[in-house]
Amino acid sequence: MTDLYQSQRAMRNMRKAAMQRGVVALLDIGTSKIACLVLRFDGADTLRDAEGIGSLAGQSGFRVIGAATTRSRGVRFGEIDAMAETERAIRTAVQAAQKMANTRVDHVIACFAGAQPRSYGLAGDVEVLGGQVDEQDVARVLASCDLPPIGQGREVLHAHPVNFALDHRSGLGDPRGHVGQRLAVDMHLLTVDESVIQNLIYCIRRCDLELAGVASSAYVSGLSSLVEDELELGSACIDMGGGATGVSIYMKKHMIFADAVRLGGDNVTRDIAAGLQVPMAVAERIKTFHGGVVATGMDDREMIELSGSSGDWEKDRRQVSRAELIGIMRPRVEEILEDVRALLDAAGFDHLPSQQIVLTGGASQIPGLDGLAARILGHNVRLGRPLRVQGLPQAATGSSFSSVVGLALFAAHPQDEWWDFETPAERLGARSLRRAFRWFRENW
Repeated sequence: MTDLYQSQRAMRNMRKAAMQRGVVALLDIGTSKIACLVLRFDGADTLRDAEGIGSLAGQSGFRVIGAATTRSRGVRFGEIDAMAETERAIRTAVQAAQKMANTRVDHVIACFAGAQPRSYGLAGDVEVLGGQVDEQDVARVLASCDLPPIGQGREVLHAHPVNFALDHRSGLGDPRGHVGQRLAVDMHLLTVDESVIQNLIYCIRRCDLELAGVASSAYVSGLSSLVEDELELGSACIDMGGGATGVSIYMKKHMIFADAVRLGGDNVTRDIAAGLQVPMAVAERIKTFHGGVVATGMDDREMIELSGSSGDWEKDRRQVSRAELIGIMRPRVEEILEDVRALLDAAGFDHLPSQQIVLTGGASQIPGLDGLAARILGHNVRLGRPLRVQGLPQAATGSSFSSVVGLALFAAHPQDEWWDFETPAERLGARSLRRAFRWFRENW
């Protein structure tokens, strides 16, 4: 645990150094595409938002000067599967973005969707030593949290203080400077499969780049896709990617739960390829141009040319109705949404004051998906795309870019995490597990 603490602090310092140098690259390593943005920072001193611990900042301090995407290779379920292929794809994306930005980049901040994330809610409390809360008291209360036994081969990816209470006053964003006797904290801990992170670090180093930060796609997608009220009152962001669907829940501008379903848009494409007996590339094109999940009477009459290239003239000139295509796509989309529903139920999403759900990610663009999702998830559902970052190239404003745009916000205005404070390392023991969300019901 102490090694992790040190490595996260080292990445934080690297991020600051890269920002002072003025340029950093962002990488979204997805199953279907790898996206890269190059950011130029206008002044590192303007970047930290002074609103409080972990508060979300508005757009300021950076410009997007380069952007590129390439087809992903060697990634499955949002995790690196074939190292050499992923390395080539990352190099292609970074070089294209560097060329557009007309500058060289040494440091990257990356996000990924897989690695079997698990959420924990932690709680801790301490006596305030001087009567007024200072940085040391915050560090001590974070160190006092009972750490869950996260298991072998797991690593902490995010550790956010999400709520402070001083004596009988709960809901404090930043307790520093407040007068009181007893300080308590609720913290959200997100753990992932350690080998996935190690593979990511190794792959990025093979590309002659330094990793200056790493984040969960589910987390950063929420940062870019949810509006202020949704972040404040309690909302879920469903990031539907190619190989995995990330679920994050926000409350009081903090992520309080994250998980992922190992299914995505690529599964729908594979079903079409198998059902219609066409190559994956043809299935992807048919899904993009003709796909949907709600059939009407018109769809029986709308015929789709399969135009394959197998060499068999009869087979290549086949036609299918759009209704038949929808019949193949809908069961898989329903399965993904049912799995998402199970995660939201397990997280206690029904206890939030507002229950807005925002669908984002490339696979969320299937026509009719929002209506089907509203029926299966039983809440207000809207389609989301990246907000809060002006000046994006037109190609990077769609919902499939929510993760990489959220990563820009994460890079420029990181929410405070446990390793940002001088926490006494010997206090970080593994003691008892606090059920995720128990503190949420008690405090809000």
